[in-house]
Amino acid sequence: MKPYQPDQKAFARELRSHQTDAEQRLWHHLRRKQLLGLQFYRQKPIGPYIADFYCAAARLVIELDGGQHFEPAHQAKDQQRDNYLSQLGLLVLRFDNLQALKETEAVLQMIHQTLETRIPPTPLLQRGERPTATVPTAKDTPSTPSFSKDTPSTPSFAKDASPPPPFAKGGPGGISNSPEGEQ
Repeated sequence: MKPYQPDQKAFARELRSHQTDAEQRLWHHLRRKQLLGLQFYRQKPIGPYIADFYCAAARLVIELDGGQHFEPAHQAKDQQRDNYLSQLGLLVLRFDNLQALKETEAVLQMIHQTLETRIPPTPLLQRGERPTATVPTAKDTPSTPSFSKDTPSTPSFAKDASPPPPFAKGGPGGISNSPEGEQ
């Protein structure tokens, strides 16, 4: 976890509740692991700064700059901030708000390319797929485990056992098969 100053946490929460239009548009595409299955955080405190967007797995910070960032005094502050973040091993990508609003696909493509260079390739990423979680149903996975003597830590499931209904006796939830009153 990157260091941050505790007083930044409340300010970051405030910023999250008052995002700019550009931040809202980009967040719509970054949230819920939509980009290469990677988690992004918005308004993430890092040291004395709050990054607009942060991906810990890629060590990437994304900043969206309004018009004030083109003033020389603000550019000097941005350079100081970028230097601090790069000393922590983070890469900073900067886009202006107009790019995020009017050229969203180009911004996303640049972020995607950067992520691909910063994340080691996996079979899913090489095929352009993103990882998804699937929850097996009771029909797919039998619920009666049996263990062999050869591999005690590896369960093998009975092929023809059908699981009990979820809330029936003996079903999931630790309800026993014994009639009530018997021990």
